[in-house]
Amino acid sequence: MTPPGPSFLDDLKRATERAAAAENDFRREIAQRVKALESERAFAFRRFNLIRAIADVVASAESEEIAVAGATALLRAKLGWSSDSEARTAVLSRFAPVAQVMFASLAPSNDEDAPPPDVIAALGEFERWYGETHPNPFWILFENYIPETPVVDF
Repeated sequence: MTPPGPSFLDDLKRATERAAAAENDFRREIAQRVKALESERAFAFRRFNLIRAIADVVASAESEEIAVAGATALLRAKLGWSSDSEARTAVLSRFAPVAQVMFASLAPSNDEDAPPPDVIAALGEFERWYGETHPNPFWILFENYIPETPVVDF
């Protein structure tokens, strides 16, 4: 029969287990944080690229109506929406105020006391609405995978 090991070895063994558990917890937390930061970065770039493209469309529009139509058409194209649905129509109609505020921000103001139109706030309101009515953030819609079509030589 083997005599039981000294208690200090048991203490050291438990210390190794605690250290390994702490390291694993830390690695899991870091992986989650990296994933969150990657998502934030991707969303920031998607937000910037979409709004920059819409700003170009709105800047060339002669009226608010044309600006909104151009902005929603561009949004549809960026999302690959070639058909309509109730959900898509809701998204486009809730996005229209962003284009309206953007158009107003580019137009000269007659009221010097009025605060300037806030495009970022309008976009934030749209994002809030989308987040409250959908399970994922709006910017996830830009992750649709489009499979490559093979090139065939004849």
